[in-house]
Amino acid sequence: MYASPMHYPALVLNADFRPLSYYPLSLWSWEEAIRNVFTGRVQVVSEYDTCVHSPSLEMKLPSVIALKEYAKPVSQVAFTRFNLFLRDMFSCQYCGVQLPAQDLTFDHVLPKCRGGRTHWENIVTACRPCNTQKGHLSIKDAGMKLMTPPYRPSSFELQEHGRFFPPNHLHESWRDFLYWDTELED
Repeated sequence: MYASPMHYPALVLNADFRPLSYYPLSLWSWEEAIRNVFTGRVQVVSEYDTCVHSPSLEMKLPSVIALKEYAKPVSQVAFTRFNLFLRDMFSCQYCGVQLPAQDLTFDHVLPKCRGGRTHWENIVTACRPCNTQKGHLSIKDAGMKLMTPPYRPSSFELQEHGRFFPPNHLHESWRDFLYWDTELED
């Protein structure tokens, strides 16, 4: 049976059995997962029922794999549009509405025309109506207030924020390693 990479991704855990990334969720194609199993970089934690075959081998596809050596998380977070939206929890920092990324913009708290720079401490997520209302004005002149002042997030904080935005597809074998809306047992 041919297995498509889109249908059988492997959840990649660090050596401490936490996902390398929550948002986007750390997933490898089945080919990359198998390649790393054979090179000894990872251990298989859970498998799909689906097998792949070679002339001399049959193997179940890995659904969860863990790195054998701990990969230290990056300490500095890249200043990207996506990370900015994730820091602000995909919410307008003026009115609080939560929107998909394609419906959000970013706003310079101190407008560029007034000397504002493009960096973590001067950019916030905004919905289009609020961004238009504020325009090139200061927050005070526009009569607006920020929900949360802009700041440089940590890598850990972005990972924690990512846990609030699960992907559309979660294989049941992943649930023990992800913590989205799961009820803990006594």
